[in-house]
Amino acid sequence: MSAGKMHVKKDDMVVVIAGKDKGKSGKVVRVFSDRGKVVVEGINMVKRHVRPNRLNTQGGIIEKEAALSGANVMLLCGACNKTSRTGKRLLADGTKVRFCKKCNEIVDK
Repeated sequence: MSAGKMHVKKDDMVVVIAGKDKGKSGKVVRVFSDRGKVVVEGINMVKRHVRPNRLNTQGGIIEKEAALSGANVMLLCGACNKTSRTGKRLLADGTKVRFCKKCNEIVDK
């Protein structure tokens, strides 16, 4: 995915469509729109060796989520409970919202 705007936002539910965690779903924790990557809760776990510091006085090996390519995740629509592409729509009050292309429901809260 190229740098710029992303099709997913923080706190969106997504499903991984490619890679070692294909088929798993989770909530988006962080979005790196400049790199085209997202961090999903509980997905793409990697082990990191850390030195003892103020936060982790023990040190050792910790497991944490690594960033995934934005192209490898797809938004999970809350209304139809399916993965779907999204479109953008301008409402009557002038706000821009995302909508599910399968069920035509608004995705943004």
